[in-house]
Amino acid sequence: MARVPYVDPEDLPEEYRDLVVSKLQGKPVNVYAALGNNPEVLAGTRAFLSSLWESSGLNDRERELVILLASAENGCRYEWHQHVRIGGDAGVTEDEMAAIADGDFDAFDDDEALLLRYAHAALGRQVDDAIHEEFVAARDDSTAVGVASLANGYTSLAGVIDALDVELEDGEEFAGWDPRE
Repeated sequence: MARVPYVDPEDLPEEYRDLVVSKLQGKPVNVYAALGNNPEVLAGTRAFLSSLWESSGLNDRERELVILLASAENGCRYEWHQHVRIGGDAGVTEDEMAAIADGDFDAFDDDEALLLRYAHAALGRQVDDAIHEEFVAARDDSTAVGVASLANGYTSLAGVIDALDVELEDGEEFAGWDPRE
């Protein structure tokens, strides 16, 4: 059971009600309903995550690769479960998801493997000049900022999910770290 109640959108001031609803699912989701206990934080979190989605310099597939990596490295079942579906819709295969969960970037082409290596280094606070220069040479400074922020933004969200013990939505079973199983 979550450590805070899941807030019903109708119990929030009107300007916050839509923030509990997932834009992708069209219904309230537990992570936002938990954050609804502090509507200002919910609003800020949603704005921050939206900026990461829209302005990271990545396409949908690349964005999902980074989010799945952050979810796996943080052991965040809720985040992983949500992004297995979202990632699949963005073209990430179940084989690729399993490889990410295993920390195996060999299944990816050179460009995506570099993206995952850079995100992995950012998550581990191990970005050095060599990986940064390689990444920026292939992409640009703006995308380096976007990737580091995206990976660590989802690390922050994973910490909140863990602290609040946010559960999967009713009736859902964990997709598994290897969604092929």
